Amino acid sequence: MTRVLYLISCAAGPTQYVEKGVEQAQKRGWDVCLVLTPSAAEWWAPRMSELEDLTGHPVRSRYKLPGEADALPKAAAMLVAPLSCTSLNKWGAGIADTLALGLVSEGVHMGVPVAAMPYFNQAQGAQPAVARSIRDLRAQGVRFLDGEDGYASHPPKQGNPAGFPWNRALDAVATMAATHQ
Repeated sequence: MTRVLYLISCAAGPTQYVEKGVEQAQKRGWDVCLVLTPSAAEWWAPRMSELEDLTGHPVRSRYKLPGEADALPKAAAMLVAPLSCTSLNKWGAGIADTLALGLVSEGVHMGVPVAAMPYFNQAQGAQPAVARSIRDLRAQGVRFLDGEDGYASHPPKQGNPAGFPWNRALDAVATMAATHQ
């Protein structure tokens, strides 16, 4: 039986290259379901069918309507990568106004292993809400992957979205999923 990974990506630079994360996860044996924030979905709108062909699933970005069946299989693990500063602070504050945030907000409290790897600059990271949000998510059991264990914030205007370390995020998810079984 193939394990299902929800890869949840926000509107942050590396989402331009989300197919790299999908492909790396698939090579590790994951059945990847991709969920994008509404802004990230706009980035991919002209090429959404490429992502759907790659994953074999519809790419979700909005809550389903009442009465609609779930389009995706149940997740064995969830990875939010890249996690934008905006989505981090909304999630940390308990705001689930997007499908992406709603899934992880519930998932972590339903026993699904959840990891998150940020991608934002040091100026954004200096906002006091960031440290609070990270602390609050970790207290809920989210594995927040920053610094040496994940992604260290970059100076403003000096990020390298193509070089996002998907492998580190997927290593963490694999470890979490293995200990969760």
